[in-house]
Amino acid sequence: MPELVGTPSDEVKAVLATGRTEVTTIFVSMSARHPEGDDLEYLEWHCYDHRPEQSRLRSLSGSLRLVSTPACRAARIVSDERYDAADHVMTYLFTNVSGLEQFNALGQALNGAGRIPYLLPMVERGVYGLGRMAAAPRVKVGADVLPWWPSTGVLLLVERGQAPASELAGVPAVAGAWWAAGVPVDEPYSVADITELQLTYCFLDDDPAAAAERLRPVLETRWAESEVKGTKISISALNWDDVGST
Repeated sequence: MPELVGTPSDEVKAVLATGRTEVTTIFVSMSARHPEGDDLEYLEWHCYDHRPEQSRLRSLSGSLRLVSTPACRAARIVSDERYDAADHVMTYLFTNVSGLEQFNALGQALNGAGRIPYLLPMVERGVYGLGRMAAAPRVKVGADVLPWWPSTGVLLLVERGQAPASELAGVPAVAGAWWAAGVPVDEPYSVADITELQLTYCFLDDDPAAAAERLRPVLETRWAESEVKGTKISISALNWDDVGST
């Protein structure tokens, strides 16, 4: 990462006054790998066809596609059977929960047009309400814009219980974090009870597997000293040109 100068945005009231994130709602879909190994074909379709279409939704602020590489999978700090198969995570950032209705309508319209040829085995999907966020001062950009910052990867935490995750932004290799709590919604937006869960996106500026090792003692202390319990997935940001090797 280059050496950056100046005062971090989160310490400058004039910067914050120009705009804060309007994201309130996070839709998360976790999937396993394609049963016939067609992950590359799926990702080509999703990157070139399906994901761009979502940008027509006025309530959609952004999206993230993550994939767990073999190195990331080997570096998982803790997991459980519920999430063990998750290697793909698609995240959509909405400005309001009502945007999910149009999101679903668009999916149905594209399906009716024969535009959804690929589906991955679903592990879980659900909706989370954005809680708070924190950025490491060294990266200068404010916490509001972390999902659009060019990270080297994301370490995704799924925890039972809720607690602030701001201390994770102080760990080397973690540029900042967004955390959100599960909210009760009906199908098709959720297929499990996630109201006890907290999801944290740790945006990284170092190799994801190495970052997981740096976070390990911090998370073990966090889980030992608070009511939250971790069921952690380590996910790398996807450079889909290289997905054939993942």
